[in-house]
Amino acid sequence: MNIQLIIVVVYIALLFAISFYVKSRADKGSAEYLFAGRKLGPVLIAVNITGLAVGAASTVGVAENAYKVGMAAGWYNAAWSAGAIIMGLVAAGKLRAMKVSTIPEFFEKYYDTKGRVISAVGLVIIMSVITALQYLAGGAILASLLPEYFSFRGGMIVSAVVFIGITLIGGLWSSGLSNIVSVVLIYAGILYSCVAAVDHSGGLDAIAAQLPAGLDWFDPFAGIPLAVIIGWFIVMITQAITAQGPVQIACGARDAKTARNGFILGGLLIFPVGFLCALLGIIGKVQFPEISATLALPKVVMALDPIASGTTLAALWAADVSTACTILLGAGTLFSQDIYKRFINPSVTDDRFVKINRLTILAVGIITLWFAFNAAGILKTMVAGLSMTTALTCVFLFTVFAPGLCRCSSAFWTTLAGLLGLVVWEFVPALHVLQHVIYFEWLLCIIVFLIVAVFDKTPIKKPEMVEED
Repeated sequence: MNIQLIIVVVYIALLFAISFYVKSRADKGSAEYLFAGRKLGPVLIAVNITGLAVGAASTVGVAENAYKVGMAAGWYNAAWSAGAIIMGLVAAGKLRAMKVSTIPEFFEKYYDTKGRVISAVGLVIIMSVITALQYLAGGAILASLLPEYFSFRGGMIVSAVVFIGITLIGGLWSSGLSNIVSVVLIYAGILYSCVAAVDHSGGLDAIAAQLPAGLDWFDPFAGIPLAVIIGWFIVMITQAITAQGPVQIACGARDAKTARNGFILGGLLIFPVGFLCALLGIIGKVQFPEISATLALPKVVMALDPIASGTTLAALWAADVSTACTILLGAGTLFSQDIYKRFINPSVTDDRFVKINRLTILAVGIITLWFAFNAAGILKTMVAGLSMTTALTCVFLFTVFAPGLCRCSSAFWTTLAGLLGLVVWEFVPALHVLQHVIYFEWLLCIIVFLIVAVFDKTPIKKPEMVEED
């Protein structure tokens, strides 16, 4: 058994050990399983949001993009960092104080039932896309790390088994404590790899001299239009406020203040990873100019010594674990809270409710694995999927800051417009003058929201905040 395999096996064993350690807590009820008993402190909030953010798109996906466009790819993580900080300043505390569990629940509480249904459907689609991408990146990592044991598809299957298994066992407690290990491993591995890979390549000047002409590869503003970079920031700020992953983490906080502080700290932790992975993608362009861009980061790391490569690629895989577990848990929460308990079996017992969550996670995990076998570029697909949260964020912000403009049917029509808008964007190229789908989505959703305010005369009730000591 080689060193890289030993490192990965030890890491997997540690994750399952943590999950079984917290299983007794998770089994105490749905609040413990889904929201860690609403007892997470600022550090666990911070590592959870960092683990959620630093996944396939933020590591392998950024390196894949940097292989083509250079250092500017790192702005993707900077955008995620801004999203987490804005979430902390604007929404995390409010969501915790409102005592809701999901955005669809929030929609029904202040709008209507059909708003809850359509937002739940939209969020499940978003999380399915994101989960599928974690399998894609996990397969790339394992296939590069241990090609004698894993094919690309085999690596995806093993990744799915681990992601689903950990989530089934311990819920948010499992995700939270595992993320402490994962985040430490991610930073240690990527930092070491950057230093070692630059040294292995003869320094930054030697790397620059071997890159293709025509692009300033180390200029963070070259290679990607500024409108696209700004679009990333809008996408990440948008999704950080209403995607179920961040919402679930915020709802697991001890109180509103803890939620705010944890997200701000998490935002600071997220920022550096993107530019470090972009650097590794650029080095991949020099060392392996003919490979698939998706394999750029794994290939560069594999050129290092066995212990360094094993640790770093385990760290990259850890990034996928941390993201996938939170997203899978969110998918289970949405189905169980907003569909099963609300419409199918309102009187379900708490023990049965936990079992329904676990069965949902298993089903979503299997379905999204099939999606992964048919996925395209990681970063492009991720951004398109996250853009679907625009309508939800639009409704949330109007509700909190301008409730006088909100009407009973605003949530439904705005969410429907946002979902249909993505379809229209794909089939009407003339709209692409806006350069990024997020601009079109925000423009469309705001217009629809304001039109509904004119024609629907039924107001919503003003949201109430329940602060806790």
